Amino acid sequence: MFMSMQIKQVGKFNLYYKGTWNDKLFTKCMGVVGSRRITNYGHQVVEKIVPQLVFDGWTIVSGFMYGVDIAAHKTCLECGGKTIAVLGWGINYQNDSHDQKLLDQIVDSDGLVLSLWNDQPGTNWTFPARNKVVAEISHEIIVVEAAIKSGALLTATMVRNLKKPIWAIPGPITSSVSAGTNKLLADGLAKPWLGKSPSSPLTSSANSLQTSILNILQNESLDSSEISRKLQIPINQISAELSVMILTGALSEKNGKYYQP
Repeated sequence: MFMSMQIKQVGKFNLYYKGTWNDKLFTKCMGVVGSRRITNYGHQVVEKIVPQLVFDGWTIVSGFMYGVDIAAHKTCLECGGKTIAVLGWGINYQNDSHDQKLLDQIVDSDGLVLSLWNDQPGTNWTFPARNKVVAEISHEIIVVEAAIKSGALLTATMVRNLKKPIWAIPGPITSSVSAGTNKLLADGLAKPWLGKSPSSPLTSSANSLQTSILNILQNESLDSSEISRKLQIPINQISAELSVMILTGALSEKNGKYYQP
């Protein structure tokens, strides 16, 4: 169960917190944010990137909302990591039993629960305020899935204003919840996260996959399912790579078929 509530200053914020305060938690923090309407692809992405981040010594920071946030917190705990949940409501505001159980697990695993308020319900203005705390705490941020207008993109803007690195997961160009992440990449506001760690986002395996895709599209146009079948690589991985290649101009797409321009 939670320990007694206390207050701590973090940057310019005075934050209520529950848990055992440990400054080491804040040494290397990665924000993982995204859509509340997480897709199966989004779940697969979180399950891929969070364990590697934990292995590399990152504390996972997120906003404890259903969707990408909750998935990031849960996955972090499942692989033995430490996570910081920044609430969009008061720290003593009553949660449902399922949320309370996860918050207890975060604290019991030597993580922290933070809030700007004591007993404040979540509302339109509290969530952007929470996002400012996520941006302040995080040294870098990964946007997993985000629509064109979303809180995750708002957080990314805050992080950019603080001159911190932003990473985005490329998603299928047909997915509305990947439209925001793909736009971040297309506008040059984020770097694509494709490798095993943010310090080396473009791994040789990613470059090798792009080469393989280009090779099979030399003389014909194919859809993503056909490319996946020919290369014997899962379609979600192919779709992500195709999105990056579209954004960088390596490929063009028409009526669901991909070809070299």
